[in-house]
Amino acid sequence: MSLRLGDIAPDFTAATTEGDISFHAWKEGSWVVFFSHPADFTPVCTTELGRTAALQTEFAKRNTKALAVSVDPVEDHRGWAPDIGEVGGTPLNFPIVADPDRSVAELYGMIHPGEGDTSTVRSVFIIDPANKVRLTLTYPKSVGRNFDEIVRVIDALQATDANPIATPADWKPGDRVIVSPALSTEDARAKLSNVEEIKPYLRYADAP
Repeated sequence: MSLRLGDIAPDFTAATTEGDISFHAWKEGSWVVFFSHPADFTPVCTTELGRTAALQTEFAKRNTKALAVSVDPVEDHRGWAPDIGEVGGTPLNFPIVADPDRSVAELYGMIHPGEGDTSTVRSVFIIDPANKVRLTLTYPKSVGRNFDEIVRVIDALQATDANPIATPADWKPGDRVIVSPALSTEDARAKLSNVEEIKPYLRYADAP
């Protein structure tokens, strides 16, 4: 299945390290970072899940939950959890979905046969409180993800949902923003601070 931005993220029921969940009910009212890792007890994945655990306070500030998935059984996830805590410095504090029949991975298109086996690639889905897919990223198995970028994207999505703005390249919270093309300069100056017209189609403003 190929999910596109704006699609409703498929619901599913699965066993996790924190018990059985129904995805939409579990995430109700929250943003979610839903990401796959190829296998338990592997080096890159251990660092990634450790980093996610360390970011839980930052995710909570943004009304965001983390959820991981791999094709391993829940017993393997639980056996691996102490390694994640030891390597990352923070105990595992979010659920890992067990997907031994690959039903969730297939639902989200996380298995790429060209990668050589039937484990998942490093997919990321950012899903909003309305269950819409807002961002997708896919990394090869050999490359660890940049979780600072994932947090940055959540900040950008939440900022642009709340205001008539867009974010420029390399934007970080506190940087100036771009006025939405749908807003006239006159209206922008009424709604936003310090509007500066660089080009008729490119106007900066202070972050709301």
